[in-house]
Amino acid sequence: MGDQVKIGYSFWGFLGTGITDTPDGGRSHRRTLVDGLRAAGRDIVFLQPNRDLCEAGDDLTGHYRWDVGLPDIDALFLEWRWPIPSRNTTVCGRPGHTCDLHRQAELLDHYTHQLGTPTILWDKDRRLPAADPLRRTRNVTVCEPALYPTPGAVPLLFPVADTAIDAADPTTLVALPRRTPLVYIGNQYDRDHPFDTYFAPTAAQLPHLIAGKWADTRRWPNLNFIGRVPFPRVSAIYADALATVLLLPARYAAAGQMTQRIFEAVLAGCVPLLPADVRGANAFVPSSLIVGDAADVRHRIGWLTEIAGTGDHASLITECLRHLDPFRLSTQLEVLDYLLRHPEPVRS
Repeated sequence: MGDQVKIGYSFWGFLGTGITDTPDGGRSHRRTLVDGLRAAGRDIVFLQPNRDLCEAGDDLTGHYRWDVGLPDIDALFLEWRWPIPSRNTTVCGRPGHTCDLHRQAELLDHYTHQLGTPTILWDKDRRLPAADPLRRTRNVTVCEPALYPTPGAVPLLFPVADTAIDAADPTTLVALPRRTPLVYIGNQYDRDHPFDTYFAPTAAQLPHLIAGKWADTRRWPNLNFIGRVPFPRVSAIYADALATVLLLPARYAAAGQMTQRIFEAVLAGCVPLLPADVRGANAFVPSSLIVGDAADVRHRIGWLTEIAGTGDHASLITECLRHLDPFRLSTQLEVLDYLLRHPEPVRS
C-alpha cells in the first residue's frame, strides 16, 4: 500500500468477544479489517473508549492503541453512529448514557471540518440521510456495505479474511452432524415482515432456534427464542445447523446490503437461504438457494435433508464459498487503499 498513513478509527463496539448483551455485529469483521490495514502498513489509533478493557475486561493494549484525545492523524475513519433516543442523545453522565455520538461529533468538528482531514464515513446501518450535508463535504467519502449504495457512496462490504475462505473444507463441513434443521441468529430490528414471510411458518414445522434480541415475540408464542448468546457461540450454532434464512431489513434488501451472517454461516457449513426480494441476490448465493416464500424455505430444507453429508452437499457448500468472494478482505483493502490515495471523491 505504499507510504504509511496514520488512521484515526472511530467505532463503538469491540475487537474481541465483548459482552453478550450488545448488538455489535462488527465483532465478526472489525478486527479482520483493522489487522488487514495494519499488515498493509497503516498505523491505526482508536478514537472511542476502550470498551474491550472497560466492559469486557479484555486487555488488548499490548496489540492496539486507543486515544480519547485528539491525536495527529492523516485520515479519519468512522463507523457511523446515529441518534438513539434515551441512549446517546441524553446528557453526559446520566444513567444509561453512551457517549459515542458526542465523541463522533467532536471528531467531525475537529478533524473533518476544522482541519479538513480526509474522512471515510462507513454507514454500516444505512442511517445517514441521503440529503445529509456530509455527503457533499469535499473531504468526506461515504461508504456503504451494499452492492447498490446511495448515489455518491462507495461500496465497502463487510470483510472476511481470504485465509478463512481458502481454508474452509466443504467435505469436512458437510460431515458434521447437523442436528438443527433451521436457525436464525440476529436481532429483531426491522425484521418482522421478512420473519413472518420466510421464517416463522417453516420454523413452526421443524426443530429450530432463534438467537438474538427479540424484544416482542408475542406474535410467535410457539417458536424457540433463546435470547442473545455469547459471540463465540454463534459459530457453534451455525456448525450444528443445516440451514439459515438471511433476513434483512427492507432498507438493506433494496440496496443489496448483506450482513456478516452470510459468511458466519457459510464458513460453519450452514446453508444460507436468501429471500428473492434482496437486490442482487444472485451475487450472494447460488440460484438454488433463493427463496420466494416460506413454502420455498420448507422445500429447500427438505432437499438439503436428503443430500446432507453427500457429494452434492459438499458441492453446494463449495458454491456458497465461491459466492463469498466479494467479501474478501483483499478486495475491501483495495477499496480503502484507493480512497486513502484519492481523498477527494468524485461526486456523481
